[in-house]
Amino acid sequence: MEKIKVGMLGIGNIGKGTYQALAMNQKKIADTTGLDIEIVKILNRHPERDRGIDIPKEKYTADIDDILNDPEISIVVELIGGIEPATTFMARALENGKSVVTANKAAIAANGRMLAQLAQEHHVLLRFEAAVAGGIPILTSLTTALLSNEFRSVHGILNGTTNYILTQMEENGKDYADILKDAQAKGFAEADPTADVEGIDAANKLSILISLVFGLGVGPDQIPTQGITHVGADDIAFAKDSGYKIKLLASAREENGEVCASVEPTLVPVSHPLANVRNEFNAVFITGNAVDNLMFYGRGAGPLPTGSAVMGDVIGVARKWEKDSAYDIVPQLRYDADLKFIGEGSNKYYVRMTAEDIPGVMGKITTILGAHGISIETALQRPGKNFGDAPSSAAPIVPLIFIFANVEKTIVSDALDDLLANHCVKSIETVMRVEE
Repeated sequence: MEKIKVGMLGIGNIGKGTYQALAMNQKKIADTTGLDIEIVKILNRHPERDRGIDIPKEKYTADIDDILNDPEISIVVELIGGIEPATTFMARALENGKSVVTANKAAIAANGRMLAQLAQEHHVLLRFEAAVAGGIPILTSLTTALLSNEFRSVHGILNGTTNYILTQMEENGKDYADILKDAQAKGFAEADPTADVEGIDAANKLSILISLVFGLGVGPDQIPTQGITHVGADDIAFAKDSGYKIKLLASAREENGEVCASVEPTLVPVSHPLANVRNEFNAVFITGNAVDNLMFYGRGAGPLPTGSAVMGDVIGVARKWEKDSAYDIVPQLRYDADLKFIGEGSNKYYVRMTAEDIPGVMGKITTILGAHGISIETALQRPGKNFGDAPSSAAPIVPLIFIFANVEKTIVSDALDDLLANHCVKSIETVMRVEE
C-alpha cells in the first residue's frame, strides 16, 4: 500500500477537524483508495497548549523548515489562516515540489494567481475546496462534473455568522446587537466579527468563485461590499410582509461579455431556494447553459465539515501522486476570459428613509428621483411618530420605503445625496439590492 506523508501547518479548529476527519475514517480511506495517508508533522508554535485532541507530541514541530524541507512529505496542508505568513509558506512548499491543500480564502483571493502559477511551474497541485463553503463540494463540482457549462450566474450565502443573525432577526424579532452576542456565545461569531458582518469574508470567497465560474481575476477589494449592520427591524418587517427574506448575498452574473458582482444584504423572494437557507448553513446557487439551475447546500463552516473538505483535497492529490499524474491538469483558478468587470451593474434596490410628515414631501421626493431617471415600483409610508426631545408641535417623522426598478447603484447614490441636500428627507437608513 502506497504511503502518503502529509505535513500540516496549524492545529486550530480546522486543523483539529482535519486530523479527526482522517483519524475517524482512515481505514475506509485506505480500503477505498489503496493509499495509507498519514499526517506525520504538524506546525504548532505552542505545543504546551491543550488543544482538546489526542495527538502524539512527537508529531509537533515549531520549525516550519521541518515540514517544508522534509523530502518524504509530499503534501502540505496550510491551516494557519491569514494572508501572511501563510502565502509565503505555501509558495515555498510548491517551490520544493510539494502539493498544497488549504482552507485559506484570504490568501487564495489575494495571491491565488501567483500560487497557481508556482504549482504549474513545479508540476504539483494547489487545492482549496474548503476555502469557499466549508464542507460543501462546490469548487470540485464546478471544475469537474460541471466543466461542460458556460455559467451565467452564481449566488451564494457564504457566511454562516451573518445568515444566523439575519435568520434570528426574522424569526425571533430580536435586535442585531443582541443576536450578535448570542452568536458569539454559541461559537457562530468571532470575538471580532468585522470580517463576517461587514461582508469581507464573503467577498474573499466570491472572488475565488468568479475566477472558477467566469475565468476572471477580480480581487475582493474590487467587489462592491456592504455588511448587515444597518439592517433593522423595519427592513425585516417589510421583507416579511412583501414576500421576501433578507440574506447577505454574494452574487456575480455575466451578460453580453460583462461581469457584475457584489456582496450585500439582498431581498430574496421566498420562492427562491436561497430564501430557505437558515441559521449557520451556507448555500451556492448556480446557473449554467446546459445544467440550468443547481443549488449546493450544507454546513459552510465548522471543524469537521471543513476538515472533511480538506481531506477530500488531500485524497484527490494523493491519488494523482500514486498514479504519477499530479501535473496533468490545468490549475483550477483561471484568469484568461475575455470579459470585462463592471462592478455592481444594474439592479432593483430597496431604500428605507425618513422624512417629515408634511404635505408635499412625497411629491418632492418623487420629483427628484424622476430627475435622476429612477423609476419607482413600490412606495410605502409607515406610521409616523415624534423622536427624542422634539416638541409636540413638530411634524412627525415617517419611515418611507421604496423599491426602485433596475438602475445603477451610482445613480441611486447620487439621487439620495440630492434628497438629503434638498432637505426632502431626514435620513437614509438602508439601501439593499432586490433579487428578481
